[in-house]
Amino acid sequence: MSIEYRTARTEEIDEILTLHFRYQANTIDEEDKKDGFISTAFDHEHLMELIEAENGIFIALKDKKIVAYAMAASWEFWARWPMFAQMMQQLPQLEYQGQTLTTDNSYHYGPVCVDKSVRGSGVFETVFNYSLSQMALRYPILVTFINKVNPRSYSAHTGKVGLDVIQEFEFNNHQYYELARMTK
Repeated sequence: MSIEYRTARTEEIDEILTLHFRYQANTIDEEDKKDGFISTAFDHEHLMELIEAENGIFIALKDKKIVAYAMAASWEFWARWPMFAQMMQQLPQLEYQGQTLTTDNSYHYGPVCVDKSVRGSGVFETVFNYSLSQMALRYPILVTFINKVNPRSYSAHTGKVGLDVIQEFEFNNHQYYELARMTK
């Protein structure tokens, strides 16, 4: 299986959104939720900004079709969503590996999405590590969250790519893990 990993281009937004909506919480088949889902909804304009201003979508292509993506961006980009704004406010109370978290020394990673046709083949780990290597050029610390009702994502992020839980929090009556990892 030959898979190419690279940063997404604006002409790929529609294909990224097609993959995204297949696994987004509001549109995923209920039976597929147990295998993981994406909480945050995006539109074309969000992804255009994410690519043009943040260079923050990393993709895996198999046979020239996008089979996975990982998103990552500054806290400034994410601040428009209330949950991310809450996370930003809590950063100064959090520490990771001896460093107090700030919007300058950390970024938000995620969501990540891997089509079920390539799950279990190492695509998740590779697209994650590609994203991490690109963001390491700008930030020393990755921060993300995982909904507690998404155990597949929790297992993948803690077991396969070494994220550490730094706190648990609630938002809109949902429970989340907040996780971090050094980028280098």
